[in-house]
Amino acid sequence: MHVHAAPATPGAGRTKSVLRFSLVATLAYVVVTFVAGLRAHSLALLSEAGHNASDFLALLLSFAAVYFQTRPASHSKTFGYQRAGVLAAFINAASLIVISIWIGFEAVHRLSAPVAVQPRLMMIVAAAGVIMNGVIAALLWGVARDVNMRSAFLHMAGDTLSTAAVIAGGAGILYTGRNWIDPVLSLLIAALILWSSVGIVRETLNILLEGTPRDCSVPEIRAGMAAVEGVINVHDLHVWSLGSQSRALACHVCIPDIPPSESACILEKLNHVLKEHFQIAHTTIQFEHIGCGELEGCVVPIEEMAGPASEHAHHGHSH
Repeated sequence: MHVHAAPATPGAGRTKSVLRFSLVATLAYVVVTFVAGLRAHSLALLSEAGHNASDFLALLLSFAAVYFQTRPASHSKTFGYQRAGVLAAFINAASLIVISIWIGFEAVHRLSAPVAVQPRLMMIVAAAGVIMNGVIAALLWGVARDVNMRSAFLHMAGDTLSTAAVIAGGAGILYTGRNWIDPVLSLLIAALILWSSVGIVRETLNILLEGTPRDCSVPEIRAGMAAVEGVINVHDLHVWSLGSQSRALACHVCIPDIPPSESACILEKLNHVLKEHFQIAHTTIQFEHIGCGELEGCVVPIEEMAGPASEHAHHGHSH
């Protein structure tokens, strides 16, 4: 058995630095917001502290995922830890959905039972939060190359908007005295966070369930491979994502009964088509010289299905 090392994640060092800074800044803001909320008896600020505490956990999860993604493959983890980031993104997005639903329920409750707040203190603390969350979101956007970092960016961008809404709500309450402004803004932001998070959950679930990548068409891939000279047909074709940035393919390809030295040329052309046109670099292609029939998910030669006397020749090739 030969184990290939997992590909290095581009910019992993910079990503870790950004996440370290984000973790320290977010934790400091959580402490400041919590203390200010206690002193002002402000439920809004205490909720903001809790919200940012969830951001701290999300960033910590993303940092752990980046660390695991840079670890090499081994005999027990032959693909490395490429899906660590996908799993982190799924948990982050799922937690955002829960948070947005909670914000929605809380906002509806406050519409029916308005809570008096101290708008000036709200605006001061929220202004600091907008600056901090905005800087972190901008830094994360610069390293958001995979679904894990995109989910972390989404978390912080959503916080920037929600904290800005606290400022707008505080100003509206300060000048009009209408406490319903805050929950209405919260409902709008919760809807935006929910809509974005559902997309991340769908993408990560598709990867975790080994579904076909969303921008890949199996019929188009089969047609592209079948167009290579020497290929008779392509079947038992599977395409899935190893991580958010890498794809894998396994299939059976029927070719004429030719020497292995000639089939190597066909294999090279197939891998070129897959890499250049479909961005698939990890392939396992098995050559066959005769037609196959499919039975219970396993490809079985038609001749073997007819009787035990038949012989089936395969040349297994992997890249």
